[in-house]
Amino acid sequence: MTTNTAHAVHQIARPTGFPTAADFTYVSSPVPRPGPGTALVENLLLSVDPYHRGMMDGGEGGFELNTPLEGRSVGRVLASRDPGLREGDLVFHRAGWRTHALVTLGVDGTRKLRGHDGVPLEAYLSILGGTGLTAYAALTRTAVLRSGDDLFVSAAAGGVGTATGHIARLLGARRIIGSAGSAAKVRHLTGTLGFDAAFDYHDGPVGEQLAQAAPDGIDVYVDNVGGDHLEGAIDSLREYGRVAWVGAISTYHGDRSPAAPRNLFEVVHKSLRLEGVLVRNHTNLQEELEDFLVPHLRSGRVGTDTTVVQGFEGTVEAFLGMLRGDNLGKMLVRIGA
Repeated sequence: MTTNTAHAVHQIARPTGFPTAADFTYVSSPVPRPGPGTALVENLLLSVDPYHRGMMDGGEGGFELNTPLEGRSVGRVLASRDPGLREGDLVFHRAGWRTHALVTLGVDGTRKLRGHDGVPLEAYLSILGGTGLTAYAALTRTAVLRSGDDLFVSAAAGGVGTATGHIARLLGARRIIGSAGSAAKVRHLTGTLGFDAAFDYHDGPVGEQLAQAAPDGIDVYVDNVGGDHLEGAIDSLREYGRVAWVGAISTYHGDRSPAAPRNLFEVVHKSLRLEGVLVRNHTNLQEELEDFLVPHLRSGRVGTDTTVVQGFEGTVEAFLGMLRGDNLGKMLVRIGA
């Protein structure tokens, strides 16, 4: 790649079921110049996220074909005509899936990074980024996790799942149980991340495996999967339990309308609370999240938990790999140093 050429990923077809590389193309163009009130950013790290899959179907709020895709990114300002940004500033913004972008401070979530000493850049797109903020909001605002609570988190080896485990432990959770998609990920959860129990959802019905891992029940469920995971969690939740529903990756390909959990009336019977979590409704918690986590990142008690693909040309494969579950923690693409 050259300094006078920008590169972007365009979506050129609507996926049918699981996306393929043929649904995307890489496009080159001259590096844009900043106009009044904008800054030119060279992206350093890109995020690929499960929510992108839903947006690729188009419709209201979805991606348009033959235009650069969007995504969370961290970049460095190369030139600026925005009075709030200077050359060399590190910024978080949403014009990812490209090497260069024009941004304006305060628009579409663009903000200057606080630049905490001893905190790696990857943290700002993982535990200090949207995934960490989602987990923090789910636990502290939606589910209101209390010290001594027992927690179950699905897709626990992914970005939101690993962040949920870290934050729940810091908040005083008593037992943390996770589900994952392979024996290696189960070992990672219990052996590296400190989960008290974990299981591979391929090994049997989720409800039965969860009941074995948490025979006395759970108080909180952070749901990234939906479907049979939600049904199993409802069975295991104690009276007045809480569900923070973040995502439903089990429905992201093919049939988007699976049968609802067959035990939904237990929500009434047990006086459960089920509430969705949209991270865009909690951006006011960003400084609170950083103040809470940065000391633990510096001490090493909490890690960034990332899988990093090197090179912009690996963006599409990183996205497809994330959907396949190839990653441990947050999947990122590193473009530059």
